[in-house]
Order: sequence, then structure tokens, then C-alpha cells
Amino acid sequence: QVQVVESGGGLVQAGGSLTLSCAASGIIFSINAMGWYRQAPGKQRELVATMTSGGSTNYADSVKGRFTIYRDNAKNTVYLQMSSLKPEDTAVYYCNARVATVLLPDFSSWGQGTQVTVSA
Repeated sequence: QVQVVESGGGLVQAGGSLTLSCAASGIIFSINAMGWYRQAPGKQRELVATMTSGGSTNYADSVKGRFTIYRDNAKNTVYLQMSSLKPEDTAVYYCNARVATVLLPDFSSWGQGTQVTVSA
């Protein structure tokens, strides 16, 4: 079983910064990719940023230049540094981890989500 736990959400003023963290734990052979997604009220969940095991990153156009995803391999942890935040960044942010376990080469696990609220 794989657990994914996010932390770091909160309330911030527009223009401010916030860093989210996400740790994957359990019986993990290797990390294939980890990433961040978000879901605003009344909207579908959307990709924010992902990072593969090789270090390749992918960002949503709406966050390019403002958000940075980085990782600590030793801790199976990925971070999302968010700056120049806008009210439209308000959402529940979810972390996803795709890992290789003993039985499965690519197992996907989601965290419970962390709320980010940006006030105007």
C-alpha cells in the first residue's frame, strides 16, 4: 500500500508565495513520477505540474514562470513552490504519485488534497 500526504496549503494574499509538499510512503520500489493537480469549485481537476523520475517537468500554461516543482529523492517528496499567486489559483491541490511496487510496475496513488486560497 502506498500513502501520499500533502501539506503546506493555506490562505495567502494575491502576489504572495506558498510552498506545498507531498510525501509518498509505503512499500515503494521506485518513483516513476509525482505531480500536482488542482480542482477549483465547479471545475474539473487539472494538471498543475509533474516531474518524472528522470527529472523532466511539465507545467500548465497558467502557472509557467510562477510555479516550480522540485523533489527530494531521498525522502520520496516533491514540492510545489508557488509565487505571484493569483485569486484564480484558489483550489484544492492534490498530489499524485506513480510508483513501482513489488507487484505493480506503475501504481497511482492520490493524496487527500490541501486547500490553497488566494485573496484579492
